[in-house]
Order: sequence, then structure tokens, then C-alpha cells
Amino acid sequence: MQARLRRLTADYEQVQRLFAQHPYIQLLKTEGNPPDRYTFAINVSGLAPTGTETFVPSSTHQAEVFLPLDYPRRPPFCRMLTPVFHPNIDPQKICIGDHWSAGQSLGQMVIRIAEMICFQSYNLKSPLNAEAAAWVEKNISLLPRRKADLSGTL
Repeated sequence: MQARLRRLTADYEQVQRLFAQHPYIQLLKTEGNPPDRYTFAINVSGLAPTGTETFVPSSTHQAEVFLPLDYPRRPPFCRMLTPVFHPNIDPQKICIGDHWSAGQSLGQMVIRIAEMICFQSYNLKSPLNAEAAAWVEKNISLLPRRKADLSGTL
């Protein structure tokens, strides 16, 4: 079996185990055999934009992860399917590239996305959403930070 196919199979098996009973993250859908596209439900407190410079609390989110042909050497492509107000998330992309390494598992990356949504993780120095970064910098005490351990059983 090709190295990429082994990795895709291993990632799929790990994601199924990790998120089968996870309290905050569920695997909703996959595409491919073995899968190279995933849709996850992430149920954590975050912020959803409602217009220019306005947002509301939101606790139901969906993210899509696509594993390119040169995965795991290159990072997955990740995007939110539901709107999220966050410095490192824009409508077309979730910024994971600064932290990606081929040794990281797909499950670890999805948990990091959940941590980003609930503001356990963010980078104000290299934002995708400058408006969100400026707001976070001025209103850090208002962030909906979930203190729960999102790691499951990694």
C-alpha cells in the first residue's frame, strides 16, 4: 500500500476512535476511500459575525478538512462552513500552516481548530482577519474562552 494511502487510512481510523464519543467534536461526513475530505461539527463557545464589526455568541460550528495529494508533507486545507469571528479564520481558510508538521495527526489538528474557535488559541501577529485581531486585542477580557480540555483521548 502506498505511503499516502496508509496515512489516510490511519488518520481515518484515529478520527473515528477519537471523536466517536467526544463531548465537543463529531465527525459528520467523509468523502473518498480512504477519506481525504472530512466535515466536523464542533460544539464550543465562539463568536459568529452578523455584519460589519458585529457578532454574536455561537456554540455550533462546522469545519471542513481536505487532505491534498502531497499530504502529509503539505498541510491540510481547512475552512469553516459556518461563519466564525476569529483572528486566524476567514471565510475561505483556517490558518494552521504556521503550526503544521507531517508528524501531526489529523485528530490533533481538528482539536486545534476547536481550541481556536473558543479562543484557547489565536495569533494576533499574523491574522487572516485583521478586524477580529484588532477587536481581540482591545477586548481580550470578553473572549468566550472555554476552559474545558478538548483533547479527548489523544
